[in-house]
Amino acid sequence: MKTLSMDDFENLYRQYGPMVLRRCRFILKNEEKALDAMQDVFVRLIERKEKISNVCSSLLYTMATNICLNKIRSDKLRNGPEFDVIAEIVEDSASAEGTEKIETSILLDCIFSERDNKDRQIAILHYVDGYTLEETSQKMKMSVSGIRKRLEKLKEYAGGRYGNSN
Repeated sequence: MKTLSMDDFENLYRQYGPMVLRRCRFILKNEEKALDAMQDVFVRLIERKEKISNVCSSLLYTMATNICLNKIRSDKLRNGPEFDVIAEIVEDSASAEGTEKIETSILLDCIFSERDNKDRQIAILHYVDGYTLEETSQKMKMSVSGIRKRLEKLKEYAGGRYGNSN
């Protein structure tokens, strides 16, 4: 098995760096964090150069995704995500296919891990699927005011828990 040389790393960085950065920007929604995550991808590649014989775009894409999701999780443990950022990530990923939908599901699981499952369903219907309050209330078999109150409490929870003052 051939070990990757520094020239190989430079070529990989030039070839795949922009793709990795785009992926990190999409997930993290923060330029500075995206740049850090991109560097982490290539640092991990260097650290594991003896174990990796063939580097392809899908490997780097997966590494970028995992590193970004780990950053989100660790930020949540330290500070917690801001509700607006979470809503934006979910909305951006809602129309995506494949991997992005799975990642959205993982994010939602983290966000709603301490909440009632009904809150999760309401938030998905309203914020992700784009249903109106009335449509959401019909689907959930609840009153419009009940849906509105749950969404308000969810925002308060996110604001109080994650330091966001909505």
